[in-house]
Amino acid sequence: MTIYDSIILGIIEGFTEFLPISSTGHLIVASEFLGIDESSVNKAFQVIIQFSAILAVFFNYKDKFSLSKISLWTKVFLAFIPIGAVGFIFSHQIKELFSINIVAIMFIIGGIIFILVERFALHVERETIDDVEKVSLKQAMVIGFAQIFALIPGTSRAGSTIIGALMVGLSRKASAEFSFLLAFPVMSAVTAYDLLKHYHEFTGANLINLSVGFIVSFLVAFLTIKLFLKFLDKFTFVPFGIYRIIFGVSLLFIFN
Repeated sequence: MTIYDSIILGIIEGFTEFLPISSTGHLIVASEFLGIDESSVNKAFQVIIQFSAILAVFFNYKDKFSLSKISLWTKVFLAFIPIGAVGFIFSHQIKELFSINIVAIMFIIGGIIFILVERFALHVERETIDDVEKVSLKQAMVIGFAQIFALIPGTSRAGSTIIGALMVGLSRKASAEFSFLLAFPVMSAVTAYDLLKHYHEFTGANLINLSVGFIVSFLVAFLTIKLFLKFLDKFTFVPFGIYRIIFGVSLLFIFN
């Protein structure tokens, strides 16, 4: 892996991790185009750029990381339990799902669901929650179960949680913010697991490439979170749905 590869993958991870367009799917496709194999060193690199994305959540929401917000984090960790349990139990089966075709199909399905949710579900008259701290325990649990679908490559962790949040009455902004905060325990668990599993591979990794990827991923993720919320002040999730469909169809055309 070159520094150029590190920059490209860092940008992709930082930009896609918190958008409903699947960071894993984009990294799989980018690695195919760049000719990057799934070596242990490259897996270690992915752990590093995921960790930097976690830090971007912390620095964007430092006010949420305090004991005074224990109620909010109780709901966040409650939402984390389903994917944590299912992901741990079926980790080997989930790895077998990783392929370009599955990624492409889930991109298309996710895009259609976003458009349908915006077209029909959000037009049902009901009171929406605009403050992420007002999410109920029941709503948090439903969002947590929706997040399980993110275990299928190409679905998108952010996408599945946002759709779940929209369906239980959160506003677009609150749905995105709950997804950001929920990323913290999910990605922390994944990163910790991968570090324990691949820690010996970091000795053979290029520290310059790791550092470049880390910095690029953090800066892009930090800015993406801020810009995404500003985008949702004026627009819907329909553009992401359309993008997902176009991207998925393109993958099927290119790789088949």
